Amino acid sequence: MTIELPDVRGRLRTYEPRTEPLALAAGAPFSSRTVFSAAHVVADPYADTTPDSPAAVDWDATLAFRRHLWSHGLGVAEAMDTAQRGMGLDWAGAAELIRRSAAEAKAVGGRIACGVGTDQLAAGTLAQVRAAYEEQLALVEESGAQAILMASRALACAARSPEDYLEVYGHLLRQSAEPVILHWLGPMFDPALEGYWGSSDLDAATDTFLEVIAAHPDKVDGIKVSLLDAGREVALRRRLPQGVRCYTGDDFHYPELIAGDEQGFSHALLGIFDPLGPLAAQAVRVLDTGDTEGFRALLDPTVELSRHLFRAPTRFYKTGVVFLAWLAGHQSHFAMVGGLQSARSLPHLARAYELADGLGLFPDPKLAEDRMRTLLHLYGVTP
Repeated sequence: MTIELPDVRGRLRTYEPRTEPLALAAGAPFSSRTVFSAAHVVADPYADTTPDSPAAVDWDATLAFRRHLWSHGLGVAEAMDTAQRGMGLDWAGAAELIRRSAAEAKAVGGRIACGVGTDQLAAGTLAQVRAAYEEQLALVEESGAQAILMASRALACAARSPEDYLEVYGHLLRQSAEPVILHWLGPMFDPALEGYWGSSDLDAATDTFLEVIAAHPDKVDGIKVSLLDAGREVALRRRLPQGVRCYTGDDFHYPELIAGDEQGFSHALLGIFDPLGPLAAQAVRVLDTGDTEGFRALLDPTVELSRHLFRAPTRFYKTGVVFLAWLAGHQSHFAMVGGLQSARSLPHLARAYELADGLGLFPDPKLAEDRMRTLLHLYGVTP
């Protein structure tokens, strides 16, 4: 059987789907790396909403997907960019997501870290930004989850100098109950974060970021860097204080960064590990044995899919992530909060299907093929 897929030139091409998936078994957490998957949310397709409405979430399907990730030994990074934080999921929805996911993690023994931001505010003073961060930090800590201090649009708007970042982050780190993960999200993921840490010069911004960490190394478990620049991440990683981890957020270069070199390696906190979860877990278990070549042999072929999903405009990668979750049978529909299922073209989605199928990511290839055909018919594609 073959399927006709549209390409970017508006032509149909023939693709022969796989008939068998990869055999990817569940397993325990890893010994050599700490690995988080930033997880998506599943929309409620029956909710009568608009793109501007508060998110309507299918909680059962959303939590079931987290149990899927935990079953493979992955940690869950909750209420992050992949969960459409600030792109369909507001603070009220994120707070409920954090409470529910943290309770589920406790029930099943899964590792969880949750995003702490300032999305109660569109804009505000530095004092208001600090208070917004404090409210979210308190909720995450009360839930029993580890905190991830996310980059803040409101802080980027309010800050006038690097010293403003040092003051706000220093205040938060002094009062945090447990070590946190600091998150540097680049403007390719969110244009409102241009100039974060007080400068558009990345070298200057890096110095400020490191100054925050150096002042409170006992309160920083690690950093998540999402700049899509492997060389910059390695240089930053080598400047971290002893004991502070680097969690790669680079969805273009993650195999080499996780594998590392003679001077160290990155752990991982990645959106691409949402669709790649079981395969990524298998690769890290191979790495646990010391087999770096085997790890790279499993994970390197996935980079083409990741680069495709995260192509510019990068912030719309969530559409491809949710699309693949639908094809894989993790949810019954391809609807997204905020109507974001329309953010990528049919040729883009068709290529994502082809690449994911070629990797053997779909537990039921026939189901994935049938759902791809359904989408093609919906768009009026007939061979």
